[in-house]
Amino acid sequence: MAVEPAGAARAWQRMLSGRRLDLLDPSPLDIEITDIAHGLARVARWNGQTEGDHAFSVAQHSLLVEEIFRRLNGDAGPDWSMAALLHDAPEYVIGDMISPFKATLGDDYKSVEQRLQRAIHLRFALPPETPAKLFKAIKRADRIAAFFEATRLAGFKDGEAARFFGRPRGFPPEALELAPQPARRAQRAFLARFHVLEKLRARAG
Repeated sequence: MAVEPAGAARAWQRMLSGRRLDLLDPSPLDIEITDIAHGLARVARWNGQTEGDHAFSVAQHSLLVEEIFRRLNGDAGPDWSMAALLHDAPEYVIGDMISPFKATLGDDYKSVEQRLQRAIHLRFALPPETPAKLFKAIKRADRIAAFFEATRLAGFKDGEAARFFGRPRGFPPEALELAPQPARRAQRAFLARFHVLEKLRARAG
């Protein structure tokens, strides 16, 4: 077994699957959907500053964004829905940092995030770089989800949230799942949706 030189900075994280994921040069071969689902279900949106007995996890947020994306883009195939589901997947490793903190960290954070996203896309047979049109569509769904999370869970007033995220049209919050769930339930739901999309992709292929 190779031994790291004394004083060398460790740049990998051991996952529950047993994989060692290099954070600086991530390999698609070291990415497992079970690790992603486990991690995202335990990462809190809004730094945990949400109402309810449980955190509103990134896994729940990802499911919400994918649902909104499908409603907005009825002709989108399962590949693009998978990209929407995995849009925040790097956060299973680096966590969910609020936007003001991301801006403070700057390009270093973004480069790590982008390398992880590229490896995740390669692992699940998606384009390494998200096409601009798809990126814009996912971002729209993301902002709609953020508006409802902000106003229903994170204490924002409607006007305040509208300034940051825009005001959604045609999406009553009652039709969306916004109740924070226990981690294991969110993890199962994320995995279940992933496997549904994988079956749809196999049929389409």
